[in-house]
Amino acid sequence: MRVKTGIEGFDELIEGGFLKDRQYLVSGSPGSGKSTFGVQFLAAGALAGEAGAYVVLSESADTIVEDMSRYALHIEELVNKKKLFFLDLGPTTKYGEYEEVSQFITPNYEQHEAESPDNAPPTPYSVFKNVEAVVKQHNIKRLVIDSLSAIRFTSSHPAQEEKSIGRFIRNLKTLGCTTLLLSELTKPDAYTIEQFASHGVIFLHNFLDNQKGMVRALQIIKMRGTKHDCEMRVIEFTNKGLIVLKPLKKY
Repeated sequence: MRVKTGIEGFDELIEGGFLKDRQYLVSGSPGSGKSTFGVQFLAAGALAGEAGAYVVLSESADTIVEDMSRYALHIEELVNKKKLFFLDLGPTTKYGEYEEVSQFITPNYEQHEAESPDNAPPTPYSVFKNVEAVVKQHNIKRLVIDSLSAIRFTSSHPAQEEKSIGRFIRNLKTLGCTTLLLSELTKPDAYTIEQFASHGVIFLHNFLDNQKGMVRALQIIKMRGTKHDCEMRVIEFTNKGLIVLKPLKKY
């Protein structure tokens, strides 16, 4: 079964849509359209009767809703009908409410600083347990995690970090949702565990071309079980969100 994304010009590149209940990585630089891609995907499902949840780990959920409501995606209506949920799982403590930093003394009388537990960053485990509860409570069928980068650096050991992210994605597969994992793209050739663990990888590019000026483009890097287009294709922002156009080399 194919899951329609609601993104004009994209589904025909992947045999009609995503495979149901799989996990897909959408990676890109700031301003490349990751959040818009995710919200369009959820809105399309919600309008078709599939409840969706957008999990915010770094940005404010209110800001995401406000920004995405500028598109003609019926965000407010879908939220009111409980077909679209925005779940804020990022640090919640505001400056001034509590001390941002607590002090503790080690046995050798050295003073150190430790972050307040209320303001600790989300971890893969804490995010999964919260998401699992929401999915079960509201029968969520489409899920967006924004962003994977926010829980990627919660371990001081690189090997443990990779293991933790891989385990997080494997557990997401048990939820029965078609899931988009958003992440920051720094180096396209720096392969990470999430690229291998996800069923598909989509890069959103945002760069300056000497002749064309600022260019935004989409490229499908991987799509398991699906014949897919590999070209870098121009994308544009419209009042309905992103649309995918012709290959960049023909632009």
